[in-house]
Amino acid sequence: MTLKSLLPLIAVTFVCSGSVLVEARQTKPPAAVVKPTVKPKPTVAQPVQPKWKLFTPPDGRFSILMPGSPKRETQFQKTYMGEINLEIFVAQPPKQQVAYIVTYNDFPYSYGEMSDPQAVLNDARDMALKTTKSNLISQRNIRSSNNHPGKEIEYINSGGKITKTRMYVAEGRLYQVMAITTKKQQKTLAKTITGYLNSFQIVLKK
Repeated sequence: MTLKSLLPLIAVTFVCSGSVLVEARQTKPPAAVVKPTVKPKPTVAQPVQPKWKLFTPPDGRFSILMPGSPKRETQFQKTYMGEINLEIFVAQPPKQQVAYIVTYNDFPYSYGEMSDPQAVLNDARDMALKTTKSNLISQRNIRSSNNHPGKEIEYINSGGKITKTRMYVAEGRLYQVMAITTKKQQKTLAKTITGYLNSFQIVLKK
């Protein structure tokens, strides 16, 4: 058995929009009002700063800081074990070339109990690189705040989009927390992306 048929094709589903800040057009004032030697100052549209707030999904199983209210989408993956639901939450700040995404999918109880978490994480990494035709930049093993096994990977595709993802296996569920951006935006948003990834918390079942 392989997990590859179970893992969602998340990275190819969402591509950052190439939005570009637009300069406001300068209007020429009447000649009688402004002296010929005075040049009016051009105005440039400023990016709207999103309001970050704590987000918790309907089932309450995780929490994370996101820029505004994310959009939710549910996809169904057919596998040899039956149909598996993939929950996707996406937030894209206006006028920024970045997408913040959290996804998760549950495995059947018996399979989750038998599977090696590191094998799940390695297959998730390999699937992400394969489906997006990306090159791995870096990877490291991590742990959630409540000690669930995880992996952080960063990779770049042929179009120059950089994805930084933290994946965790917890209580029969695979979580993927990612930020997709451009090389230019990645430099300016590095601290923001790290803060976003650090804010992710798995909430244990009661």
